[in-house]
Amino acid sequence: MTRFCLSAHLPHRKFLFSTAITSAFMILTGCQTVTHTNNLNASSLNSSQSAVVANTAPVPSALSTQSKLTPAVQTVIGDYATDSYDKRQQGYDWVGVMVRPFGEAEIDIKVRARGDIKNPSCSYEGKATLMGQDLAHGVIFQTVANNSVTFLQFKDGKLTIDSQDKTALNYFCSGGDTLAGDYQKLASQLVLS
Repeated sequence: MTRFCLSAHLPHRKFLFSTAITSAFMILTGCQTVTHTNNLNASSLNSSQSAVVANTAPVPSALSTQSKLTPAVQTVIGDYATDSYDKRQQGYDWVGVMVRPFGEAEIDIKVRARGDIKNPSCSYEGKATLMGQDLAHGVIFQTVANNSVTFLQFKDGKLTIDSQDKTALNYFCSGGDTLAGDYQKLASQLVLS
């Protein structure tokens, strides 16, 4: 009798266990969309399994609206540039970083440099994940650039880009320049020309 009861509930436990594992994996990896490959429907399940399927909330879209962003992401969105950006009319070279939201706790990063007078000295595109936030350090994001862990620190209107391998960020620039350094937040959008 015990074997019969155990085997009768085993498919239900497998379903709940696989659902829990899948949900945990999606949360840890940042996956926000799911395509089911099995053909489960309420008519093929018993009543308790149907209740679990019927009460499952839809997974939010990966492209969240501004209101769903974490406060940390909302704080850092904007354009940043090196100090020489203010002197671009006099021909100074500059590097700019455009930060846009990508999900609730991630950002999209685009680095561009002056390209109107000469070839741009730096270029990079990537995503970074929120690592943490506190008063002492500001908001910290992390990414991997040129096989090196790279940190983006946002504090007091300033973005600081740094890497564990100091030369790894030279790869994205020419003429001995690097992505590592300080960038000031701009009051308006970056002008690329």
